[in-house]
Amino acid sequence: MDLDQLPDHIVYSKNVIEFVTVAAETCLFFEHAVEFLPQDFIRKSVKLLPLLYLKASLVEIPERVFDDPSERFVAEEDYLFVKEQLEQILGADDSYLEVFHPDMAISDTPIAAFVSENLSDIYQELKDFAANYQLGDLDIMNDSLVTCLEAFGEHWGQKLLNAMRALHAIRFSDSFGEKNEEDELNAKTKIDRNSFLNFLHDDDDDDLDNLLK
Repeated sequence: MDLDQLPDHIVYSKNVIEFVTVAAETCLFFEHAVEFLPQDFIRKSVKLLPLLYLKASLVEIPERVFDDPSERFVAEEDYLFVKEQLEQILGADDSYLEVFHPDMAISDTPIAAFVSENLSDIYQELKDFAANYQLGDLDIMNDSLVTCLEAFGEHWGQKLLNAMRALHAIRFSDSFGEKNEEDELNAKTKIDRNSFLNFLHDDDDDDLDNLLK
């Protein structure tokens, strides 16, 4: 894809295109999480999630066009589908102690949180954004970008950082890699649901794939 040939609009700017690319990659990764060995999933997560945070933080929030909120595409069953995949792949590593929860200031006991829930919430925001973006209507694409980036600042950016902190602790623990990966495999049902995102892959996508290996 030649960026010079795209319309002169923020939704086709370099930073937005890169954010869309990483967002789409993240959605597909979460949808197919169960196809990974647990350690491979964690290895890729600690590479992909910081990249997602970086690309989201580099995009300036444009002015909204419509008063109505952007359309939502992710149904409850879609959310639960992804969450169950993440719970299965993470197993006992799914839970961690939360230090940034709003209730921590008034709580005498640690508050448990779950990586799978954080990542599923992120997935929902990204999938809704990507589905709107794929419609090809500039105003809808613009407002879906606004919605996604505002939500990034309000909640899913923090959830991403929280999940990264937990996954980082797992990835760089002394015990990481000691288990036989074949023994860690659960009885899995391969995902047979087709993603409704069909983004064109160009050389930038190949570079992203190489980076995340």
